[in-house]
Amino acid sequence: MNSHIINLLIGLSGVAANERPVARHWASRFELPMILLAIWILIEWYLSAKGIYPATLDRITNWGIWLFFVFETAVLVSLVKNKPGYLLGNWMNLLIIGAGVPLLWGGGTYAAALRALRLLLLFPLLLNTSATVRRILTRNHLATTLLVALAFTLMSGLLIAGIDPGIETVWDGLWWAWVTVATVGYGDIVPQSVAGKVFGAVVILFGVGFFSLLTASFSAYFISRGEIEIEEEEAEEIYRLKDIERRMEVMEQTLQRIETQLNEERRKT
Repeated sequence: MNSHIINLLIGLSGVAANERPVARHWASRFELPMILLAIWILIEWYLSAKGIYPATLDRITNWGIWLFFVFETAVLVSLVKNKPGYLLGNWMNLLIIGAGVPLLWGGGTYAAALRALRLLLLFPLLLNTSATVRRILTRNHLATTLLVALAFTLMSGLLIAGIDPGIETVWDGLWWAWVTVATVGYGDIVPQSVAGKVFGAVVILFGVGFFSLLTASFSAYFISRGEIEIEEEEAEEIYRLKDIERRMEVMEQTLQRIETQLNEERRKT
C-alpha cells in the first residue's frame, strides 16, 4: 500500500497530480506551513500533557490552527476543478474544522479529541519522509551497507563482552559497540584489557570508514538530485527553443506566401 492510498484513507491526500497547475502551486506553498503546524501541534500536545501550557495561549492556538485549516481548505477548494473529489480525499480537514467549532468555546473532552485528530497530520509527513529515505537507501546499496553495519555492531558488542573483563554484561557490550561505531565515544564504558583495546581500535576504524561511506552515499544522492533538476530545466529550455523555432518557421512560410501573392499581383498588373 503506497503513501497516496494511505493518505486517501486518513483523509489527507492533498491536491491530485492531474489538477490545475495553480491549485498544485498553492498546495505546494501550503506544505511548509503545514509542516511547521504539525511540529507545533506535537509540541503543544506534549506541553498540554505536562500541564505547563497556559490556558490563554491554548485558546489562541486553537483559533489559529482552526483558521489555518479553514483558509487552506477554502483556497484549495476554490482552485481545484474537481471540488467533490478534493473534499472527499481530504475529509480529515473537514472533520478538524467541524470538530474545532465546539472547542473554540470550551475545552475538556473536545480539546482532547481535536488534539488527537491533529496528530494525524504527522502521518503524511512521516510517509513522505519514508519515501525519500527509501529512494536514498536504494542508491549505492546503502540499505545493504546499513544492514552490514548493524550486524557488525551486534557482533562487536557480543565479542567485547566476552573478550574484556571490564565489560560485564552483553548490554554494556552492545552499548559500547554502538557508541564506538557511531564515533561518539562517551567513555562511560571502556575496554580494560589489551585484547579489548586492540579490538576497540578495529571497531573504531570500521566506524570511521562506515560513516565516510554513509556521507559519500548521501552526497551522491543529493548531487544526483541536483543533476536531475538541471537536466529537467535543460529539457524545458530545449522544448521552448524548439517551440520558438517552429513558430519562426511558420512565420517564414507565411511571409513566403505573402511574398508570392504580392509577386503574382504585380505580374497581373
